[in-house]
Amino acid sequence: MSARTVIAEAALPGGAVLRIVETTSDGLNLTADVNGDTVGALVIDLNGTTATLRDVTVDRDHLGEGIGGTLLQCATDLLAARGAHIIEAHCPAELGTWLRRHGFTREGEAWRTAVPTLVEAPTAEAMRALGEKLAALLAPGDVIIATGDLGAGKTTLTQGIGAGLGVAGPVISPTFVLSRVHPTTTGGPALVHVDAYRLGSFDELEDLDLEASLADSVTLVEWGGGIAEGLADDRLDIDIRRGLDPDDETRLVFLAGRGPRWAARQLESVR
Repeated sequence: MSARTVIAEAALPGGAVLRIVETTSDGLNLTADVNGDTVGALVIDLNGTTATLRDVTVDRDHLGEGIGGTLLQCATDLLAARGAHIIEAHCPAELGTWLRRHGFTREGEAWRTAVPTLVEAPTAEAMRALGEKLAALLAPGDVIIATGDLGAGKTTLTQGIGAGLGVAGPVISPTFVLSRVHPTTTGGPALVHVDAYRLGSFDELEDLDLEASLADSVTLVEWGGGIAEGLADDRLDIDIRRGLDPDDETRLVFLAGRGPRWAARQLESVR
């Protein structure tokens, strides 16, 4: 009998509990269970660094609850841990809108999306060091969106980026001023550090007049997920998460380059 492992849980409207379960296989075989009933499934084949999405289904009674997206997110996280680079899908045309909404682009006959690069940061010092490595890849005009829970390490990572860029400090979270510009001391780009925690929309972000400095600076937006994507099609999305063990301080850092600027997988060099 195949082993089944619960890899994620989430609450659904009405109090139901969604569990994402992985069944041991050569690729990925995930199911979504609600109160013990299977309501969705996702199958992916893995060949080297390329993952092929074979099927994703959701029970008709549970459409609109985000179950398909949750299955895909869990699969993407697992693929990042297994060193995959690309997910491709050869799907019916009616799935195109769903795939596009989840970051896929059409390339010839296939839909493709990059798998994030996963880096483990066991300490705050390791997080700062990761930021310094990332700084070596950054150039004027780059936009970074950093997400993660309170205390996950977003500002610590930004401090490392600031150190790597050689900007004037100290780099602290601009929670109350919303944005802070750190000029360069080495002739490189300035760091524009934004905290979007109190912002509710892209329109509110635009009120900060970031466009004036966007082309000449590195702009990093904490709490920017769902708000700051309109700043640039080419951007670096960083998602920082805690592990499952509450006693383990290790952070899992998912680095996802979006657009042609990051198409060459240069993020692998920061591992």
